[in-house]
Amino acid sequence: MLIVMATTIAVTNQKGGVGKTTTAINVAYYLARDGKKTLLVDFDPQGNATSGLGFEKSALKKTMVEVILGDTTVDKAILETKFKNLSLAPTTPHLANAEADISRLARRFMLLKKALEEMAGQYDFIIIDCPPSLSLLTINGLIASNYVLLPVQTEFYALEGVSQLLESMKLVKKAMNQDIELLGVVATMVDSRTTLSVQVLEEIKKFFGKKVFNTYIPRNVRLAEAPSHGVPVGVYDRFSKGSRAYKALAKEIVGRLK
Repeated sequence: MLIVMATTIAVTNQKGGVGKTTTAINVAYYLARDGKKTLLVDFDPQGNATSGLGFEKSALKKTMVEVILGDTTVDKAILETKFKNLSLAPTTPHLANAEADISRLARRFMLLKKALEEMAGQYDFIIIDCPPSLSLLTINGLIASNYVLLPVQTEFYALEGVSQLLESMKLVKKAMNQDIELLGVVATMVDSRTTLSVQVLEEIKKFFGKKVFNTYIPRNVRLAEAPSHGVPVGVYDRFSKGSRAYKALAKEIVGRLK
């Protein structure tokens, strides 16, 4: 029987506060809304994707921490969310401690890829929310993925560190994952009323060219409020600018993959 493998996308930027987890949650939600069976893997020790979908981290028994340490398998850690077609592989802050343990393992770079392989035929998309750093966990995320989705905030230091991330991606592609590609760059927290935001958006377009998605994510208070209610913005306020933007981005992602 032919097994159709999932399209796996790492959402990453080594810089924090760029809307990375917000992007991972809402892209995953809108892919699921579009009928795509989607697994969101929370691989950031902050666990914000887990709490952002309404789960209490302290109550979880099996998470990506146990998966990466080999104490359980992904299928036993996966939680079904309240949203059709959307599942979550949760995590807790203990993942940061686990990184020290896995750093001593022989195949430490391949642990996430190996863990997710058993699930690849069960989903259309696997979205990995990586840590905001170039850590061993992030490298695991890159090796496990077909594509990278890069959120870049439209602020003064937007492109700082991006070159280092792209260089790491090249090294991963050369040594361990020849199939990985930059799916695209999404500009986040765009305030079109300010000259700086518009200028940085233009700089991002110059730097990345056609890799920049036409859809950008505006600054929007609803996007900031939704995680505290444990729901994607499309559930919290589906008519908000943030909700409409992520719906359009998910559609553009699917179109780009075709």
